[in-house]
Amino acid sequence: MKKFFPALVAILLVVSLVVLGCGESAAPTTSAPPTTTGAPATSPPQATGAAPPTTPVAAPAKTYKFTYSNFFPPTHLNSILADMWIEEIKTRTNGAVQIEHFPGGSLTPANKIYDGVTTGISSIGMSVISYTPGRFPAAELVEMPHGYKSGYVATMVANDFYNQFKPAEFNDVHVLYFHAHGPGVVFTTKTPIRKLEDMKGQVVRSTGVGASIATALGASGYAAAQNEAYELMSKGVISGSLSPREVLQGWKQAEVVNYVTNCLDVGYTANMFVVMNKSQWDSLPPDIQQIITEVNNEWIEKHAKVWTYYDKSAMDYFMTFPNREVIDLPPDEMARWVAQVRPLVDKYISDIKAKGLPSDEMEKYLAERVKHWNEQAISEDEITKWVTDNVKK
Repeated sequence: MKKFFPALVAILLVVSLVVLGCGESAAPTTSAPPTTTGAPATSPPQATGAAPPTTPVAAPAKTYKFTYSNFFPPTHLNSILADMWIEEIKTRTNGAVQIEHFPGGSLTPANKIYDGVTTGISSIGMSVISYTPGRFPAAELVEMPHGYKSGYVATMVANDFYNQFKPAEFNDVHVLYFHAHGPGVVFTTKTPIRKLEDMKGQVVRSTGVGASIATALGASGYAAAQNEAYELMSKGVISGSLSPREVLQGWKQAEVVNYVTNCLDVGYTANMFVVMNKSQWDSLPPDIQQIITEVNNEWIEKHAKVWTYYDKSAMDYFMTFPNREVIDLPPDEMARWVAQVRPLVDKYISDIKAKGLPSDEMEKYLAERVKHWNEQAISEDEITKWVTDNVKK
């Protein structure tokens, strides 16, 4: 019996070591709470791509509740993107940030949304720069004709512009991001517009920058909102409109418009902001600020794609009607139109320079970024597939 005892002890020792080893590998491990890395939480959105999403924060010790005022109707894809943005932030912050959405101007009207954010009526707001003319002189330069080929291009340029110059006109809020629609083009009901001279005698619905463009092209401007344009054209009060192509479908104007002249190089855009109350932003801890900033970066391109999708979808809808025509101006004719409206841009540059803004530098930067994004823009077919697959309707 004694000669087997050492062997038995050895066997028991080996078994014990194996069991202990397995126990260590199976035991639960602990780690530090997840942290975020990268740019500071208050860094501006970058239009050139989205950062990888951070790990959601741990179970919140505090819940932050905010309100979001938006002028788009709830069925508009930009409102749907706002709903998706809200849900994404809630998910990534593990419920720490909860936002109640008020679309359709139901909390504050479109032209009061920015003031509503600064005064705390809403925490977050989405609206249009030009709804308060003169208040955002730097950002309004983006709206002038710069040759935007699509809403994708205009959106990317608008964000690049803000990131580059950080105009002081937004110092009373925290900027989340910008987006902008595709270029305004000429719609007519009876007369096809094939050359500059055809604009003479046309009465064209237009507002803001569009009204100045219509006049510079030889037409008579007629101030009216988009919800009036259908009736005005159907009754012959006006002969057409200068508008983004999206309204052909969104406002059903394809039913009364017979000709679309794609004067893209003189097309204006509407620069739209998404901003947050500054003190409410500052109340958030850095890890949550970082998560929101990362989501903003991703949503820039989503809005860019939605605007281009809308224009393509509207033109497809327009062509379902009989006897409709799309007129693409040849390069030499397009150059004539550009030359005709260029004085508008030059005057605006001069006007804001007198206010102390580096307008020459801004204009040079805009021209470079438009060229860059016109060359980098994603195809309409690819965008259509992405929107169809990814945006909840």
